[in-house]
Amino acid sequence: MIEVLSRIEERLDALGISAASASQKAGLSKDAIRNIQRSVKSGKRVGVSTITLDKLAPVLKTTTSWLLNGVGDQEVFEPEGDFRRVVVAAHVQAGQWSESWEWPEDDQYPVYVPNDKLYAHVKLFGAETRGPSMNRRYPERTVLIFADVSETHEEPVPGKRYIVERCKPGGECEHTVKTLFVDEEGKPWLLPESDDPRYQSPISIEDGASDGDTIRIIGRVVFSVTRE
Repeated sequence: MIEVLSRIEERLDALGISAASASQKAGLSKDAIRNIQRSVKSGKRVGVSTITLDKLAPVLKTTTSWLLNGVGDQEVFEPEGDFRRVVVAAHVQAGQWSESWEWPEDDQYPVYVPNDKLYAHVKLFGAETRGPSMNRRYPERTVLIFADVSETHEEPVPGKRYIVERCKPGGECEHTVKTLFVDEEGKPWLLPESDDPRYQSPISIEDGASDGDTIRIIGRVVFSVTRE
């Protein structure tokens, strides 16, 4: 732990950034590195997760292996300029109802996407797809990068895909991704793109899918990232 902290502090000094700034840029709490420093100083037998180091490494322009074991080059190339870093912090899955859809901090991780000028001044969010409700478009665990529609103030565009929140009267919600469709009468619908018969029925934005539920579009998908 002492050696890991020493390498973290070495990179902070090399880059001229503070512990708090690096922690926040990594998508961690402001005191994440400070907590490691306090633990080492107090002599407590605690560790640091590789997930935390995975998040810190890009910010410190190094690798998790170097932070953990001192293996490999200390400094590595970090995408910048034409790329931007987005933290994947949740997942979207039809039929999964919960009070919160955000992951614990240690489960979150970053991805890099092109720095689109249209969204340069807008915060972008990342979420993984789970389940088959949009598998014709997005294989499971595709990362969807989306912009908050309350921040962009753009009108929904038919044919585009949106992150949707559907809530029960009791407060539990599910978060999914759907394609927006507008019929001949101007009524908006949310369409799944699935080969699973359980997820092939359109949902009316105006009327919901069952008594008492409410539906709202919360984000427009601007990028999708998949692994080969």
